[in-house]
Amino acid sequence: MIHFVGAGSGAKDLITVRGQRLLGEADIIIYAGSLVNPELLDEKKEGCEVFNSAKMTLEEVLTVMEEGNQKGCEIVRLHTGDPCVYGAIREQMDALDEKGIVYDYCPGVSSFCGAASALNLEYTLPDISQSVVITRMAGRTPVPEKESIESFAAHQATMVIFLSTGMLEELSRRLVAGGYQENTPAAIVYKATWADEEKYVCTVGSLAQTAREHGITKTALIIVGDVILPQQYRRSDLYHPEFTTEFREGRSQEASERERTK
Repeated sequence: MIHFVGAGSGAKDLITVRGQRLLGEADIIIYAGSLVNPELLDEKKEGCEVFNSAKMTLEEVLTVMEEGNQKGCEIVRLHTGDPCVYGAIREQMDALDEKGIVYDYCPGVSSFCGAASALNLEYTLPDISQSVVITRMAGRTPVPEKESIESFAAHQATMVIFLSTGMLEELSRRLVAGGYQENTPAAIVYKATWADEEKYVCTVGSLAQTAREHGITKTALIIVGDVILPQQYRRSDLYHPEFTTEFREGRSQEASERERTK
């Protein structure tokens, strides 16, 4: 069996319990060495073979998987965060399907969740934003034209932008062209949940300057939207005393106040 495992956002103890167990049982671990916290390899058992996929091609990774599978090995393919986001797992799974090799997938904590925890953010606030756009700038790997930064910025939803720290001047221009104001709150979170995490709140217009001032050139997420510094938002209906749910009957404001002051 081959297990695709999300390593979590950085901190060693943010891998799932299941992921930690699979690491400890693996005969072979193939990990994304450029991004995964190497401390997670402390979980491996004696005799486990370890391969760093940062130095490998897809074909080389698949060869290790196929040869290990033929020997009856338990194999963990360890990806950063949750591999459903920019994890390049589909191409691996398709190749394994063609070879009839069985696999499963253990989710992890994505870095966009880790970045929210670093800033104590709620990405979805009533009357501010109820949607989160996860995207990236086009670089050496293109982005479909229909998914441009400008088109997403037009929605004024919360945006979490991966893999774009080296293009912040252009990112700011395109966010403004799409509809954000230059003074819209923004944030840079470097290595979210790692021991050397850094976080800076700024504006759309000052993203590049902020990154330069702190020497941040990679391994950072960009967050954009009013949820970063919310001025006013509507409280949750779910916990409002007048709101009826499957589990609780709503009460009038007067009844709630009497109950509170008893």
